[in-house]
Amino acid sequence: MAETVADLRADGHTDWRAYGTLDLPPILAHALDAIVEQGYHATTVRDLARRVGVTVPALYYHYANKQAILVELLLGSLRSVLGRCHSAAEEAGEDPVDRFCALVECIVLFMTHRAPLAFLDTETRSLEPGNREQYVDLRDELEGLVRDAVRDGAEAGVFTVPVPVDAGRAVLAMCQAVAQWYRPDGPLTPPEIAERYVTIALFTVGHRPEHPRR
Repeated sequence: MAETVADLRADGHTDWRAYGTLDLPPILAHALDAIVEQGYHATTVRDLARRVGVTVPALYYHYANKQAILVELLLGSLRSVLGRCHSAAEEAGEDPVDRFCALVECIVLFMTHRAPLAFLDTETRSLEPGNREQYVDLRDELEGLVRDAVRDGAEAGVFTVPVPVDAGRAVLAMCQAVAQWYRPDGPLTPPEIAERYVTIALFTVGHRPEHPRR
């Protein structure tokens, strides 16, 4: 099988804020469209082969089964946003407010620029147990980045939320939900949406810029 495409790799970016057109091989591109349109269980291998314009055996040459395609898309999407988030956190440095803002911006930018990929999060229930375990591990890593930024901000006295772990989880869920409603032809651009969500997220964690940092 060919090397995983850049859009499904943790190291597939050079600038975590920059996005080009989503570039997937035909099988993955058509599978993504089909699953977003009608759901994983309603999408058949025969339907995918018809969309791609190949025979069913030709499809199986590239992927062992339909589950393998879902895994490639769903886990690849999560690895991609994780890679960008690690870059964003590293660029932001040690300051918890800067790191928190960068992470929220990064996640929301992904949810807008890669909305169809991010939408696949709703198909987590369709993963087989072993694959779901891999997904949970990656999602826990993403949640940990946000949680740690909130915890560090609370310990520094710049975030006043009394339950940092729950707040981090709530912020992540809020950001991920953007993929459910975002439309490219909407009134706001991805950077404008990200800016608004950073403001909302700071209020959620009780940011107090006037409070001296420790």
